Amino acid sequence: MTAFERRLLVRRDELEWLYMELYDDREGLEALEEMMAGLYAQRGLGLRRLDNRREQDPHWFRRGDMLGMTMYTDLFAGSLAGLEKKLDYLAQQGITYLHLMPLLKMPHPDNDGGYAVEDFGQVDPSLGTNQDLVRLTAAMRRRGMSLCLDFVINHTADTHRWAMRAKAGEQKYIDRYICFDTPDIPREMEKTIPDVFPETAPGSFIWQPEMKKYVCSSFHPYQWDLNYKNPVVFHEMAAALLRLANLGVEVLRIDAVPYLWKELGTTCRNLPQVHTIMRMLRLITETVCPGVILKGEVVMAPKELAPYFGTAEKPECHILYNSSTMATQWSALASGDIRQLKRQLDDLHSLPDHCCFVNYLRCHDDIGWGLNEAYGKELGQDPVEHKKYLYTFFEGSFPGSYARGERYNYDPKTQDARSCGTTASLCGIEKGLYEGDEAQVAMGIRRDLMMHAAVMAMAGFPMLSSGDEIGQLNGYGYHDDPDRREDSRNLHRTPFSWDNAALRDRPGTVQQRLWDGLEQLERLRAAQPAFGPGARVTTWDTHDPHILALVRRGAGAPLVCLFNFTGEPRTAWLDAMEGTFTDLITGEKGPCSRRELAPYQYCFLLGEE
Repeated sequence: MTAFERRLLVRRDELEWLYMELYDDREGLEALEEMMAGLYAQRGLGLRRLDNRREQDPHWFRRGDMLGMTMYTDLFAGSLAGLEKKLDYLAQQGITYLHLMPLLKMPHPDNDGGYAVEDFGQVDPSLGTNQDLVRLTAAMRRRGMSLCLDFVINHTADTHRWAMRAKAGEQKYIDRYICFDTPDIPREMEKTIPDVFPETAPGSFIWQPEMKKYVCSSFHPYQWDLNYKNPVVFHEMAAALLRLANLGVEVLRIDAVPYLWKELGTTCRNLPQVHTIMRMLRLITETVCPGVILKGEVVMAPKELAPYFGTAEKPECHILYNSSTMATQWSALASGDIRQLKRQLDDLHSLPDHCCFVNYLRCHDDIGWGLNEAYGKELGQDPVEHKKYLYTFFEGSFPGSYARGERYNYDPKTQDARSCGTTASLCGIEKGLYEGDEAQVAMGIRRDLMMHAAVMAMAGFPMLSSGDEIGQLNGYGYHDDPDRREDSRNLHRTPFSWDNAALRDRPGTVQQRLWDGLEQLERLRAAQPAFGPGARVTTWDTHDPHILALVRRGAGAPLVCLFNFTGEPRTAWLDAMEGTFTDLITGEKGPCSRRELAPYQYCFLLGEE
């Protein structure tokens, strides 16, 4: 019995039950299994060995030395071949997980940052070839790095061959999309479907004149939503996922997961069929390529996240983005009040043990202010006014703000907006440098490192945004580019500065201070048992609404992590934290029950066993 047959044997009954429940197509199920067997046969020997190792170590992605980074290939190194030559730079930081922004064949210039995919099986020629990708993933595995790629499962570009054949009138390709002859049903559906981009792409349907049909397009008009009620779509997309895995991709970021199933009279978000699809994808990957994990992009309220992990017995995604905590953490920095952040973390800590998050400060996207409004009201916040405060603060227009950023996707009806900018610029480093004020720069660096330290202390594993390690600033040149100026996310989608990276070894530079500070945190995290796979994380009351406390308990002594979110000296009072603790940042020893913190100071206090 082959490894594939062994794995399928224990999963086939559930896969059959789910598939038949959704599609009621016995021949389709047989075709699906045949496709899985064929792609397993094409899986390289090295990847099969990786599968075998990870079957024995299923929690490999929860290790304390896991450190991620996200980047655009072209902005960092020009191409995949260029990136391969820069792997030593990433290894110097201890990167074990590299998320490259979408790099599959896409139309130009309208591709939504690569999320309009023209061919799921081919690298975009501007970045290289499939063979370049294979060489890169092999070189990464030799260095202990895993590659993560986006898998845009919800839609294709309107220049994808399926869409082109649909435009030509071929019914079997029209059936791969969600299409209607008249506007009646689309108008009804748009009454209950929230707009993704209300300012730049309102509505969820477009009129396609070549087909003379209304086509579902949740994101941009050139991105057509796939029809997962058609089993052919599920087959084709599952096969595309497995082919990427066979190129050496070890983490598939499943894009826009909640949107996969559409039903009249609903929000077309988070429907039960979405979970059937994700559970089937989990069963398929566990059978064909168990060395691969699925990361879900679920930008929803915290209470809506847990279902995307599935259950311990029937899991779906291995990991999810922790986008809610990202927003709440920046809110805490702007307000100096950590109470909402503490509640957010308490909610996440209450989830079952199989739930695991990727924590980050910044990514390729904006900061959406999806805060817990009910709890905000308990704190005396007006939700609309607080959001307005946040996006004006982080664009630098609020009096006294140190941040430099820009608004994104402003909705005049709701007065909602999102925020853009690099971590360094949002933390005040840009303003200090522009004004030639070293005191401001130093305070900005303290904010920057404190925010990263908090991310590294949270349950899950941290992911850096490329350039944060050297304090990359906003890039305003996109305003002069007619193809990019309408999207303010381009503010932080800027070419990596290798000249600035070279300054990381020069004492006193912004680059050296950030690089060394992050390196200290990364080494600390990798060395301490409290960051191991079985560690438990809780918040702790500091009796000060400006200081966040996280307590990690692993195989050894407890680790108490403190973070002052203000520019003022504060004192943390920690009940029941008796004994002597060692500050792993400064090396000082002392009690933990009362701790004074300087502005934006962070402490990692290790107790005695």
